[in-house]
Amino acid sequence: MVRLYEPRLQDLWFRQEMLADPETMSYNHAWGGIISFPEERWNGWFSRWVARPEGQRFYRYVTDEAGVFVGEIAFHNDETTGRYLANILIAARYRRRGYGGQALDLLCSAAAEAGVSALYDDIAVDNPAVGMFLRHGFSEEGRTESVIILKKELEDHDRTRGRNRQ
Repeated sequence: MVRLYEPRLQDLWFRQEMLADPETMSYNHAWGGIISFPEERWNGWFSRWVARPEGQRFYRYVTDEAGVFVGEIAFHNDETTGRYLANILIAARYRRRGYGGQALDLLCSAAAEAGVSALYDDIAVDNPAVGMFLRHGFSEEGRTESVIILKKELEDHDRTRGRNRQ
């Protein structure tokens, strides 16, 4: 069972570690692999994604039962397309334990609670996570030579609550 944790600024060492790990970032090979996230960028990033997301972003760490950080989830409104894009990243050493699927379900719930009607993700065609997304209710919206565009319609929690009361 995974839980979501809102990171504090001093917790961003974990994000830095994941983004710098070649095995964790292997899915990102088509876009350059590892990503530099130096400490001098933490304040600005934290302000935008955690402290003041302005309804456009959501970011949480994923923890295991013992509270150990195992990954991250996020969604944001892509200004170019107007779509809400999902992001899920589980550190390589914690993969294949079911954390990704559980975290994806929690991300979809958080997005629905925030009023997001659909989540999208662009995933490299050779990324094994495509199967996980499909198993958790996403469908293929489109495809290029390098990317599969996945989409999940989210249930409106206000309508659901109304239905449950009847």
